[in-house]
Amino acid sequence: MAKKKNTAEENGEKMSIYEYEQKYVKRQNVKGAKFFLSLLATLVGVFLFVLLLLVSLRMYEINEYAGYATGAVCLILYICVFVVPLVKIIRAPYFVTNVNAAGASSAQRHNRRVRQDIADKMINFTASVDGAGWYDSELVGQLAIARNTGDDKALKETLTSLYKGSVKKTAKSLIMKSSMRSAMYSALSQSERIDAALVIAVNTQLIKDLVFLYGFRPSDVRLAKIFVAVIKNSMIALGLGGMNVGNAVVKTMGDAVKGIPILGNLISTLVDSSVQGLANGTLTALIGYQTIRYLNTEYNLQNILDGVDVSETGEELVETCTEIETQLKKRKKLAAAV
Repeated sequence: MAKKKNTAEENGEKMSIYEYEQKYVKRQNVKGAKFFLSLLATLVGVFLFVLLLLVSLRMYEINEYAGYATGAVCLILYICVFVVPLVKIIRAPYFVTNVNAAGASSAQRHNRRVRQDIADKMINFTASVDGAGWYDSELVGQLAIARNTGDDKALKETLTSLYKGSVKKTAKSLIMKSSMRSAMYSALSQSERIDAALVIAVNTQLIKDLVFLYGFRPSDVRLAKIFVAVIKNSMIALGLGGMNVGNAVVKTMGDAVKGIPILGNLISTLVDSSVQGLANGTLTALIGYQTIRYLNTEYNLQNILDGVDVSETGEELVETCTEIETQLKKRKKLAAAV
């Protein structure tokens, strides 16, 4: 039986870039991913704009001045709860992890700068916001020391401790608050269009808050997947009102409820609202956990990539060039001899 070949990691050695490439790198169209991300963000924005426009037009049908006022409020909300958060998300830095041997060194340098930027943001936020409690103050102090001394190893270790500790705890808290907000808003709105708009707004705000908390955003490919989920969630919210779940529940309550139509309608409304709120809150939580899963995955990958040995690629390139030169000289001599 053939003996199993051990990897560099199993032997306690540095992983080579070729091992990293084989294990973690997937073929991706970077330009295509950027375009797809832009397209999805645009679709989400257009969908939200249309929903808010329909709400404004509905109010206009009731009262002209109320319609104008609602339209102005919706425009301000559109900018504040979607456009501004979206710009902040897109402009946030991200780690480059899906690289081959040619781009590994450049990616390592880029990721080192991103880690330094993250450290600076955490240090400045902790110093400027009293009582925020987002980050462990003791670890942030260690982060500041590592930053001042230029100790990249200590900086990485401290960041890892923060992500596994206080950042993880804060992320769960943000997801819970956003999910509860989505659930309560949906339960009160009694409108499928408003429900769908709220889902987009709350989900986008949550993604922005998590990106700010972690200090970086997911890559274009993963961020596009998150926006696909946001669109799905809003479409589900748009259809929840037509499910009449409450009516089905009321039918099982017996003759007593059937004999009191007003009570039956009231129970139906309450159950429908509760189901919609629970569903939208759960959908928001799923978006939050999907986001932090991607963030943790890419942080771990950049950590692995930072420990990869890429020096051999340069040596091999020199050897290859030398071999090419040698072969060309040999062929030139043979041609001259003939």
